[in-house]
This record gives sequence, structure tokens and C-alpha cells, in this order.
Amino acid sequence: MRWFKTGDIVEVGSDGMFKIIDRKKDFVKLQFGEYISLGKVESELKNFPFVDNICVYGDSHRTYLIALIIPNQKALTGLAAQLLTGVESDKLVDLCGNRKIMAHIEKELQTYCQSTGKLHKMEIPLKIMLCPQEWTTGNGLVTPALKIRRKNI
Repeated sequence: MRWFKTGDIVEVGSDGMFKIIDRKKDFVKLQFGEYISLGKVESELKNFPFVDNICVYGDSHRTYLIALIIPNQKALTGLAAQLLTGVESDKLVDLCGNRKIMAHIEKELQTYCQSTGKLHKMEIPLKIMLCPQEWTTGNGLVTPALKIRRKNI
């Protein structure tokens, strides 16, 4: 039998079948040695109502993850109407830079992750950044298959 180094992480089932569960390059080691699957975290957080797209970042110099979020514009505008009075602008760029909105979404993200119970405490991003620019193949931030290009982001 020949084996190829594809970078896939597989699980062998009881029936001997292989199941691809992750990619080796999507793992990151945090400061205290915990290994985190960024792909797993991203796939769970894509169900969060404020997220259209997400890229999670972590490295060995930090004890926590950071989430770069392309926000759902409809949800973000609705939140701005609730939180902000006398809003000067409803432009996505301005809403993404608003500290009150970011703090609220950060707190909601923590609550959402704890309520679903699908992520361990160390897998939940502690900080977020809302990105107003869409990630497209044109700007090189996603592949033609719409997978994020982590290094470019």
C-alpha cells in the first residue's frame, strides 16, 4: 500500500474505513502548549448569528485565540440600532470600528460558545476584530473554492 503526505488528519473507524477529520496545517499551539484546531473553531463559529465569514488566529506567544470576523451586515445593523443612539453613520466600516459594538459581540460570542458546549474553554476566542472588507478571490483572501487563505488574511 502506498501512502501520500497530504497533510490530512484521519481517524480509523471500527470498520477499518478512514475518515478525514482535519488538516495538519490548521493546528496551532498556544503559549501553554494546548493544540487547537482552527478549522474546528471556525466551523462552529460560522453558526454564530453575527458571522458571515471568520478566520481564527492563535500563536505560541498568546494564551488565547483571536477571531477576525466578516460580520453579517443585517445583524450588525440591527445591533447598532439597539445599542447606539444618534448614530452618525450606518456604513459597515464605521460599525466595524465601533468599540461598543465590538465589546457587545465579544460578550455574545462567549455566551454563544458556552451555551452550545461544542468548544472547550481554550478554543473560544477571547478577542475579536470586525473586518469591513469582504474576503474574495479578487483580493486574494480566499481560494477559488472559497477556503480562506490564512497567511494572506
